[in-house]
Amino acid sequence: MASADNPSEFISTAQAARQLGLSLGAVQQMVEHGKLVAWKTAGGHRRIRQDSVDALLSNVTPQPAAAAPVARPHGDKLSIMVLEDDLLLQTVYRETMAKWGLPLEIQMFGNGLDALLEVGRSMPDLLIADLRMSGLDGFQMIRRLRDNPATQDLPIVVVSVLSPEEIAAEGGLPDDVTVYGKPVPFRELHGYIQAQIARIRRQRNLRTVTSQPPA
Repeated sequence: MASADNPSEFISTAQAARQLGLSLGAVQQMVEHGKLVAWKTAGGHRRIRQDSVDALLSNVTPQPAAAAPVARPHGDKLSIMVLEDDLLLQTVYRETMAKWGLPLEIQMFGNGLDALLEVGRSMPDLLIADLRMSGLDGFQMIRRLRDNPATQDLPIVVVSVLSPEEIAAEGGLPDDVTVYGKPVPFRELHGYIQAQIARIRRQRNLRTVTSQPPA
């Protein structure tokens, strides 16, 4: 953790949580994992550098609507982001999807903050997310995405062990989020992803046709 050379540059954990729109526990996890720079007072209270909070906010703040969209590197492939902190399940996702022979580009993330920052840099075509994990969990990430005009239409699939009642007790999920239970239902995911590929191809073909000058 950093030392307090200038205390005015530091804020409390509660202030950082309000600025980031996260829970106190999530902010504390981010400090422990080095995502936020902080120090401790003699009384054991955390003080977080304002500039480290500002840096995170700048990475997840959407670009103005008038700005040109950032070109995504996945070309004709369907870009899928998987948020899952179980390393064994990450391997199962990769190996199973590789057998489908579909044009996929898959990114794995074990925590919501890293995934959220990557979405800010290059939005995927589809997010598959677990809900329970340390730090910024799936619930918080999905809420941030839906509150952001630049990502509010991102297709999201949740795969979780939580029951509908447990999900509701956590505040629920947006109505347009598809929810599956665990173990991972790869047959259903295969059909869902095939439909997403067809949708993306139709959109790209339409853009190609409309961009061509009239004969």
